[in-house]
Amino acid sequence: MAKTVLIVDDDPTQRRLMRAVCEKGGYPVLQAESGEQALSILQSPQGGDVALVMLDLRMPGLGGMETLLRIKSYREEMPVIVLTAQGGIDTVVEAMQKGASDFFVKPASPERVIVSINNALNLTTLKGEVSRLKRKRDGAMGFKDLIGESAAMRNVLRLAERAAASNIPILIAGESGVGKEMIARAIQGSSERARRPFITVNCGAIPENLVESILFGHEKGSFTGATNRHVGKFQEADGGTIFLDEVGELPADMQVKLLRVLQEGEVDPIGAKRPAKVDVRVISATNRDLSAEVKAGRFREDLFYRLNVFPIIAPPLRDRAEDVPALIDHFIQRYNAEERRDVRGVQHEVLEVLVRQPWPGNVRQLENTIFRAVVLAEGPYLTPRDFPMLAAEFAAAGVAVGPPMLAADEEPARLAAFPPAAAAATSPGAGAEDPVRIFDREGNLRSLEDIERDLIRLAIDTYQGRMSEVARRLGMGRSTLYRKLRDHGLEVKRAS
Repeated sequence: MAKTVLIVDDDPTQRRLMRAVCEKGGYPVLQAESGEQALSILQSPQGGDVALVMLDLRMPGLGGMETLLRIKSYREEMPVIVLTAQGGIDTVVEAMQKGASDFFVKPASPERVIVSINNALNLTTLKGEVSRLKRKRDGAMGFKDLIGESAAMRNVLRLAERAAASNIPILIAGESGVGKEMIARAIQGSSERARRPFITVNCGAIPENLVESILFGHEKGSFTGATNRHVGKFQEADGGTIFLDEVGELPADMQVKLLRVLQEGEVDPIGAKRPAKVDVRVISATNRDLSAEVKAGRFREDLFYRLNVFPIIAPPLRDRAEDVPALIDHFIQRYNAEERRDVRGVQHEVLEVLVRQPWPGNVRQLENTIFRAVVLAEGPYLTPRDFPMLAAEFAAAGVAVGPPMLAADEEPARLAAFPPAAAAATSPGAGAEDPVRIFDREGNLRSLEDIERDLIRLAIDTYQGRMSEVARRLGMGRSTLYRKLRDHGLEVKRAS
């Protein structure tokens, strides 16, 4: 998704110059002539599209330094680049102390401006990823770390939030790759056991002869090769949470011992003289139908009822397709930071194909697909050529692997085929051949809604459905553009 830059400067000439630089670099722009107007934009729905602020320090009314402080007070993560016509070391130090990401003196070269924007955005993404990983390490991940606004995902989060408020055993069922561990970590991080141990055990990946030792531990000399005392996973998780992934893979004899842990709150390490008490919350996960496994005699019925006290069904990605764009955007930002790339988003026709894929490997498969595409990408937007494994799907959807996308400062050659909008504006009763008519056939002004619909349609045709470019040229964020598409009932033609 294109990242919008908010330019705050009381000088209209400077705003116009900075806008030209940002748009040439591929960034949509919003403008404010004062600190008060900038804060109003950031607090409006439109402000959700803003990813970076370029702020003049010397303005009448609310000054730049005060505006900077107010932005940081409620959007702490927002990168702010400050600029002024008069620079001094004291001003630089003060701006940086108040949270500025960068600083330069006007006029700055276009290259310097774009490099500063790119660095600030990449650093913000990297900080967000580091913060997420730190929360994961510390057992403090929350539901805000989970991506999903679909009805199916909201239902899961609603159940998970209720479960987090107690110590009730939870069984998360769902296909491989749907994010069962992420849900478990969010439950842990939102419960009273947050920041305590979170121990993950993949029950299907442990050799059968080592399951008991790994889960429950053993004493030195308890069997051949036991040269040291080993603390089991349940004791490691004492005071926190243990996540038993693929619990349906446990051997029958280990199911008995697990049942004892759940019933008595104690484990029996191999060779120990007495059991050890543990205070552990158990969250299990499976991609099997455990009720069917119980009927088939492969899973203990009493253990199933102990684990399945609070079931949560994690939906497959194909049942929450509306979450795919947000997941793609998250993975692009993550791998931009990790791989030092600068991918801005996905071409609209490509996104449509990705949303319609069944994704049998679910979120994990989507993540790996985007990772590979980011590495392959040669331009600022992911194209069909960056998804070679989906070539047949693109062909079936009528999406061709075309030439490289035009640079941000190049005009499509087909633009010359359209008469300028000014001609339509000065010609009352202009004919139907004009792409955007200001007057109807009776010479009366058309409604703003009708003109906007025609202008958006023209922009989509002109830029061949590349929605990031359409949004940039129309001066709006992509989320705003998609909302207007829905409002006007417009459909996007794919590039042929």
